[in-house]
Amino acid sequence: MRGARARIIRTLARLRLGRKKSSGDTDALLSMLPDSALVPLQREGLDPVAELGHRRASEPVSRMKLPFGLRAWLVTGYEETRTVLAAGSSFSNDFTHLIGTVGITAEQNPGGLGFTDPPDHTRLRRLLTPEFTGHRLRRLAPRIEAIVDGQLDEMAAAVAAGRPVDLVQSFALPIPSLTICELLGVPYSDRAEFQRLSTTRFDLLGGVNGSLGAISESMEYLLEIVQKQRVEPGDGLLGRLVREHGDDISDHELAGLADGLLTGGLETTASMLALGTIVLLQHPESRDAIRDRDDAVEPFVDELLRYLSVVQVAFPRFARERVRIGDQTIEEGDIVLCSLSGANRDGVDGELERFDPARPGRPHLAFGHGLHRCIGAELARMELRAAYPALVRRFPGIRLGAETSELSFRKLSFVFGVDALPVELAP
Repeated sequence: MRGARARIIRTLARLRLGRKKSSGDTDALLSMLPDSALVPLQREGLDPVAELGHRRASEPVSRMKLPFGLRAWLVTGYEETRTVLAAGSSFSNDFTHLIGTVGITAEQNPGGLGFTDPPDHTRLRRLLTPEFTGHRLRRLAPRIEAIVDGQLDEMAAAVAAGRPVDLVQSFALPIPSLTICELLGVPYSDRAEFQRLSTTRFDLLGGVNGSLGAISESMEYLLEIVQKQRVEPGDGLLGRLVREHGDDISDHELAGLADGLLTGGLETTASMLALGTIVLLQHPESRDAIRDRDDAVEPFVDELLRYLSVVQVAFPRFARERVRIGDQTIEEGDIVLCSLSGANRDGVDGELERFDPARPGRPHLAFGHGLHRCIGAELARMELRAAYPALVRRFPGIRLGAETSELSFRKLSFVFGVDALPVELAP
């Protein structure tokens, strides 16, 4: 079993981290994978590929056809996905499963919550939870609104000067980037570099060296920030954790928490802001509703989170024991991948394939579920609730500057997104 487990881990690392498309290794690896193995990471425009829905309908827990006889499973059903994500005692997220495979070392462990199991996960999450209560986050609301307004001012200035506007660079990326910097207490001047590092690590074709390099660069910088905070704690989250918990949390743990918040809260929210704007402009009734009525904003954002599910696949789980999920038996050592985009479209008669903010909602899985549910979910919601109405109120005549079919969507990425979004604005 140990040998099979090692093979599974090696393949998971290759699938998760990928290789650059220009590399012969990438072509060789992808050529060995059947199309069915890539289905969870593919889209047709904004929608998951039809094959994902077909698989969910016929077999919501299905074996993934991988080379070398590896045992891996894809979960696409809503209830089955909730079951896996809630079963923290039956599955492990620990990064140490990857150490020693495809050149991965202990030093490349990003730490944080996503790659940690209890009891360490429990301890670290307990330290962070007070920082993400409604009371603490409300203090950020005026700053988020100011950040949004500042980006809208820059877009208006670009229009006045006759310059083109790319919504990704002018709006979608800066808002979460500046917000996370504000939350952590790290310099705004490093925003552009962290945007690059965040995008690189989530792209399947970004390469082992690219993805691990991005993690290493990010951790190296954040360790320097943490060490400075140890000497002179600031007013941000890092400073507060240092003042309140001191030696109870190590520098590497602090840097790992910051890295998870910075990258997880940046790329995902940026993708939501860009892709959500496309949906908004495709549904003028929703655009008018959130522009004119405050009570329309929250259901719009919640439905958008479900419909887009930009985090396409949850962190891989390693089965700790034999466990029954749906109609399938998962063996100890098996890898389980949960398709969040598939599970969030699991409805009757294709109902959930449509975007409809007026539909009575059910709890969705856009932020995950269980002990690894995104701790920054409410912060992301705050940013989205502030940004979309402000955008259409400032620019009620906004429209896409290109056909949707002409946009460059990511081909294979754990976080779905669009590389650029040209828009035409009117005051």
